[in-house]
Order: sequence, then structure tokens, then C-alpha cells
Amino acid sequence: MRTDDDKQQRHKARQEKVKQQVDAKIAAATEVKGLLLIITGNGKGKSTSGFGTVARAVGHGLKCSVAQFIKGTWDNGERNLLEKLGVEFQVMATGFTWETQNKQSDTEAAQLVWQECKRMLQDESIDVVLFDELTYMVNYGYVELDEVVEALNKRPKMQSVIITGRAAHRTLIEMADTVSEVKNVKHAFESGVKALKGVDW
Repeated sequence: MRTDDDKQQRHKARQEKVKQQVDAKIAAATEVKGLLLIITGNGKGKSTSGFGTVARAVGHGLKCSVAQFIKGTWDNGERNLLEKLGVEFQVMATGFTWETQNKQSDTEAAQLVWQECKRMLQDESIDVVLFDELTYMVNYGYVELDEVVEALNKRPKMQSVIITGRAAHRTLIEMADTVSEVKNVKHAFESGVKALKGVDW
């Protein structure tokens, strides 16, 4: 029968092994550069995660900018807060493309925001950039993939970029430093529950 001391020793040994593994990974990570993060998948929380990273960066005194595609016309808590903290927002004026149903106007609106995105990617004073729902613009053909890749590759070395949205293009996934896929397990909307202010937007 194991005593409490035996359990403690086994626990201590396991945690020491974990610590050694973590310390080794930290020691091996010597490169310092800005990151490209992709947050994709069919689940809820991609934009929320991206905005959370922006909030974290602002908390460290970093300069951040946000470009919002698709949801730009919505009132949202993140923008209400972050603009007051000095975060620049550029938003697509037409809102959801399935509501406008006009490819020409949507393309023009997307291009206006994309031009601002390219400016952000050339600005060495900006530490973190969030391109919310950019994956849709690429998939719909409103913004050319090659343009996105070129602009990302030419950005300042220490600038980090977060791209959110479903079905991220394979090319973007391959060039990213970190990719997270958000899986939809269950969503209140599917049960007929309305989006809740302060939780969903």
C-alpha cells in the first residue's frame, strides 16, 4: 500500500521530468522575431482569440492595429474597448457578404481595407496587427493570395501578425509560425439562442 510520502515522491519525480523537458525547449528557443499566427477552424472564438492577443500586447505597451473584414459594421465590445486604448481600427464598410450579395461592391470594400493592411505591414512602429476574417477575403477572391504572401514576407522583422477566419489557405498555414484550429463542439446559436451582448460580440 502506497503511503502519502510515496505518492508525493512519485508526483515530485514526474514534475521534475516535465520541468526538465520544458526547460530544454525554452533553452533551445533562441530566435527572436515577429510571429505569424493563424487562427482557423469551424468553431466559435477565432476573433475572440485574436482580440485577446491584441489586448495582451496593449497591456505590455505595444502598438497594435486591427483590420476587420465581414463583421466591421457590427457594434462589438472589443472595438469599443481597444479604440479607447489607442488601437487603430480599419473596417470593411459592407458587413457580411451574404447580406450584400454584391461581389463588385464587396470586392471594392475589401480592397479599401486591404490597402490599409498593406500600410500596416510596412509600418515598423506597429508591433502587432490583427487581420480579422481575412481568410474569407482570400477564399472569395476579393484579395489576391499572392499579394497577401508578399506583404507578409516583406513586413518588419519584429512585427507579429494574427490572421483569423475559417478555411485558412494552405499556403498561409505553411508559412505561419503558429496555427490553431478552433473546433465546433457545441454552439448555442444552433439551439436557437440569440447572440448575447458582451459574450458573443
